[in-house]
Amino acid sequence: MSALSENLKLTFADCSKLGPAMGNRWVNPVGVLLIAAVLGLPLLAQAQAPAPPPSATAKVENSVRPAQTILVVGDSLSAEYGLKRGTGWVPLLDKQLASETRNAKVINASISGDTTSGGRSRLPALLTLHRPSTVVIELGGNDALRGLPLDMTEKNLLAMAQASKKAGAKVLLIGMQVPPNYGGAYAAGFASLFLKVAKAEKVALVPFLLKGIADGEDAASHFQPDRIHPNEQSQPSMLANVWPELKKIIK
Repeated sequence: MSALSENLKLTFADCSKLGPAMGNRWVNPVGVLLIAAVLGLPLLAQAQAPAPPPSATAKVENSVRPAQTILVVGDSLSAEYGLKRGTGWVPLLDKQLASETRNAKVINASISGDTTSGGRSRLPALLTLHRPSTVVIELGGNDALRGLPLDMTEKNLLAMAQASKKAGAKVLLIGMQVPPNYGGAYAAGFASLFLKVAKAEKVALVPFLLKGIADGEDAASHFQPDRIHPNEQSQPSMLANVWPELKKIIK
């Protein structure tokens, strides 16, 4: 999800205070798209060298490699936009796994400004490169900011879930919501499409990544100055929203 421009008049933090009374305000997504293009972050996942040919040394290395690889494909909410490296919810997930001595590692392939179309186009190469056992899909927010058709977002998420499953990975879909100023029908349809995809593909779901953050009391205190990206203090809460569902599928 990209940083907001001046055209974005209402944010999650604003909506928590202003409520439904602002439901008819219109947001111009062009500024959002421009900022996303200017401030897009590079791919955070580190490329891995091709596996060496079978040998005695390789067998020893394989014996200590993580049994599970968790691939996170997301946008700026997962790419640590505006945060100090290592403080986002994805790095915190890596630390959570280590603290529980789980035989797993995390590959963060999130890009600031990415959409479901971008994630769908990138996913095949990521699946081939990393061969993940679990794929976490955190995309869709930028689709909404750009006012893209809901059916397109749904089809892209379906395709990503299907491709991940075909590659032998389990899937966790992370849902997002938009402020009510996008219109009640669009906001409701956007929130529900994540559940539709999860049910259709029988994959795990986190209904709302920012639960307790964007919809809680004093929401503004949980966000960076742009009022759309959660601050460092909110990252543990984001992980707390993800972890209960994720741990069920990485046993």
